[in-house]
Amino acid sequence: MFRRCAQYMGHRNAAYIVFGLGVLLLCNGMVTLWQIRTPLQPSHRTALSVPESGRSHPIHRLIAEAESSFNELMSGYTHDLVSATKAYRQKRGRHPPPGFDLWFQYAQENGALVIEELFDQIHVDLAPFWGAPASSMRDFARQFEHRISIRNGSAYMTQKHDQGTATGRMDAWLEMIESIAHLLPDLDMAMNIMDESRVVVPWEDASRYLQSERQTKKLLAYDKVSSRYSSMNASNQVSRLSHVEWLGPEEEPYWDMARIACAPDSPARYQAASTNFTGPPPIQSAYPAHLYRGYIQNWTHARDPCQQKHLQESHGTFIEPISISTTRSLVPIFGESKLQLNSDILIPAAAYLSENFSGGDYSDSQTHGGEWSAKVSGTVWRGVASGGRNKEENWTRFHRHRFVTMLNGTYVDKVETDSDAVAKGRTFNLQSYATYQLSATKHMNLGRWLNQIANVGFTDMLCWPRTDKPNCDYTNPYLKIVDKVPMSEQYKYKLLPDIDGNSFSGRYLAYLRSTSVPIKATIYSEWHDDRIIPWLHFVPMDNSYVDVYGILDYFLGTGDSHMVVSNGAHDEAAKKIALRGQEWANKVLRKEDMHVYTFRLLLEYARLCDDNRERLGFVEDLRA
Repeated sequence: MFRRCAQYMGHRNAAYIVFGLGVLLLCNGMVTLWQIRTPLQPSHRTALSVPESGRSHPIHRLIAEAESSFNELMSGYTHDLVSATKAYRQKRGRHPPPGFDLWFQYAQENGALVIEELFDQIHVDLAPFWGAPASSMRDFARQFEHRISIRNGSAYMTQKHDQGTATGRMDAWLEMIESIAHLLPDLDMAMNIMDESRVVVPWEDASRYLQSERQTKKLLAYDKVSSRYSSMNASNQVSRLSHVEWLGPEEEPYWDMARIACAPDSPARYQAASTNFTGPPPIQSAYPAHLYRGYIQNWTHARDPCQQKHLQESHGTFIEPISISTTRSLVPIFGESKLQLNSDILIPAAAYLSENFSGGDYSDSQTHGGEWSAKVSGTVWRGVASGGRNKEENWTRFHRHRFVTMLNGTYVDKVETDSDAVAKGRTFNLQSYATYQLSATKHMNLGRWLNQIANVGFTDMLCWPRTDKPNCDYTNPYLKIVDKVPMSEQYKYKLLPDIDGNSFSGRYLAYLRSTSVPIKATIYSEWHDDRIIPWLHFVPMDNSYVDVYGILDYFLGTGDSHMVVSNGAHDEAAKKIALRGQEWANKVLRKEDMHVYTFRLLLEYARLCDDNRERLGFVEDLRA
């Protein structure tokens, strides 16, 4: 019986083999026909772009995780002063600063959501200063050339008027602080008017400061707590001159200045600065290991130069920034943005506060787009080639140049079909079509698809050395200057990418307030980072931009030679992110929210500048 079964199985297996060979021949014929019907096959097309069988798209999971994170965030909403102080003590391990009751009342009067996690950035920024003497903080701020002071409820500014001084920033900050000065104690703030951040504290020093901060965490008995600031904060006297060493580009490359703030076991700490910036940056062709199946899951990790050492060769900040003035001393300087390795104190950007920047396009005074159904199924970006001093010998490494060329269909078509045509001007290495399984590349080549969906270009190349022309001789063979597109016209597109310039991009909040989807790539932190959730309020993009085609393919799908037909597009998912982002931005990113944030920040800062800071606190709720 067993032998007959074996013979039967043998005949059956033979039949399976013949059937299988037939299927393979049929598939081969289909592949041949498919290849005949498609355009010229680029050298990097190593496999057919077919969907991942049996696996959902990774963005599905990332959106679901974002929704869960948001629900967790909202569970911390506090409705009254008692619950707000309780949440503060539980999370911070100390009493709130004096004036916390006035702050909470101000927040309520201005319709602000009070969720303790929304103010995490304040405590990240100020934590190291618990290890610095209060007197040194006061002395530094009182001597700094650009500062804002509060005395007896009134605010005023002092600044050095050099050629090119950015008085617009100071004016915008002063106007904001004037509106809350009557509720604040006396203090002095050193203000950074540069694009670039200023403070890089060596990791070993920062660790000691943070250890001191942890040691000061204690909840004193309410009868041991004082609510009165000392008179030293009101004094204009300096106990000793502040001697701070400022480093410029003549000392060493900024990468070498910055990496000392990275942990000893981080990838960047012992990675010396590159000296050769020709050709494309050495970014791996497959998607980076820190991504989840090709897309960002950990937004903090993806933006951290200490973890992403390729940034020293692929971002203008580290290649050749416009200006550098950096100290390794822990000094309190307020600024608009910073790298995660910097120790600057973040404050809302002037561009978000004032109508004087870009005609109010970046503030909240303008309308930000129409109905989703009326929008162009595509993406638009306009800007100048900022990011640093782009020169003939380094421009192919700059982040903005890479982004624009990666979305320039004509340029990409040359890379696909004739790589020699862009040999000296190559800014990136094109991936295999199989890496991101793009639906678009089943129907056409990448360049042709980009020509249909992407409207991207530079309005000024900002050549270095500077000239009176908007274009550069060294980029002319590869890039052409295009016309500007007003923000009001950009809002007519569904997807709005936003990338760094010399530092952060001032248009980001305007995009968040729009009815379009912001796609954000940055290495810079801003005051609001803890308030918005990737994949729920915006789409995060890696700073290598390797995921940009996958993102566009997921949300826009593919098209034909005449129009975008959105085959395979996840249009509803995009619409949901756009409208959720707008709704949330209108709740937590208003000018009123910036004032509430700054009020809370300055209460904490004033306490740190007081010699009696470890005993200062708000405990009136405990006395009741």
